[in-house]
Amino acid sequence: MVTTPRVGVLALQGDVREHVRVLTDLGADVTKVRRPEELAEVDGLVLPGGESSVIDKLSRAFGMREPLREAIAAGMPVYGTCAGLILLADRITDGIEGQQTFGGLDVTVRRNAFGSQVDSFEVDLDIPALGEPAVHAVFIRAPLVEQAGAGVERLATLDDGRVVAVRQGSLLGTSFHPEVTGEHRFHALFLDMVRERDR
Repeated sequence: MVTTPRVGVLALQGDVREHVRVLTDLGADVTKVRRPEELAEVDGLVLPGGESSVIDKLSRAFGMREPLREAIAAGMPVYGTCAGLILLADRITDGIEGQQTFGGLDVTVRRNAFGSQVDSFEVDLDIPALGEPAVHAVFIRAPLVEQAGAGVERLATLDDGRVVAVRQGSLLGTSFHPEVTGEHRFHALFLDMVRERDR
């Protein structure tokens, strides 16, 4: 069994450093992933927040799109935050023309569902899978899960029932940014998923 998970953070664009810091604090062996050979070296991957359309374009420019799709299809544990959640979704609405995702999560996600940067907000979420206390969640130009397939577990919803965190098999996604608020439990859950798969 792997006790020190070797995980990567996709480092094409976005808040890479923050994820590296959280995962390192949790005892993981963390590497920044920009090329297929680096992806092949890790047991799990984080897709950071940033600009989903830019990460999509860069993934193609760096020859990463197909290797990422294959790794996800093969069961690699992947955690996507904000833009990362969009990239994991099988379907997106309000994408820019030609925008693609890596897919894997049986969800439809709306980009910038809450508006622009000025519409960013923070809220405390009760997330039974993580226990107490509530998760302080920061939403920055955040996406929203509009539809989820039968196999998708809804981990967190807003008071009005809108879904903002999901899990399906080895994939985990949040609309918000735990890495920004010092909230480590989602990353810890992700590392548990990596360890579980390596048993």
